[in-house]
Amino acid sequence: MSDNLQLALVAADRVVWSGEATMIIARTTDGEVGVLKNHAPLLSVLVPGEVEVHTVEGERWSAVINGGFLSVANNRVSILAEHAEMSNEVDLEKARQDLERAKQAGADSPESEEEVRLAEARIRVAERDR
Repeated sequence: MSDNLQLALVAADRVVWSGEATMIIARTTDGEVGVLKNHAPLLSVLVPGEVEVHTVEGERWSAVINGGFLSVANNRVSILAEHAEMSNEVDLEKARQDLERAKQAGADSPESEEEVRLAEARIRVAERDR
């Protein structure tokens, strides 16, 4: 058996990324969680935002999810989301437009707040990973 984590990041329409990682960081409803080898079993709800992955090759990449679930057991990590995109797939100009549109819609509703957070996360990962 591998000495690393086996990660599957899965959206409703595709497997976004699958492979070995040394660390995974994601934000749950209870706060940010970091997963390393031999992490205790965990099932948690993810909030919209960023997932950060450190690969066995020493690379770091990010993805944006619109929420979902995180499952950890026996060094296997599954991240399931309705929508997920790697940082290199983010259209930065569209993300900026989405942010402005969400801000103009007003922060009075939880839906608007979530749209703002998601657009900000898309911009953050796209700018950092370019």
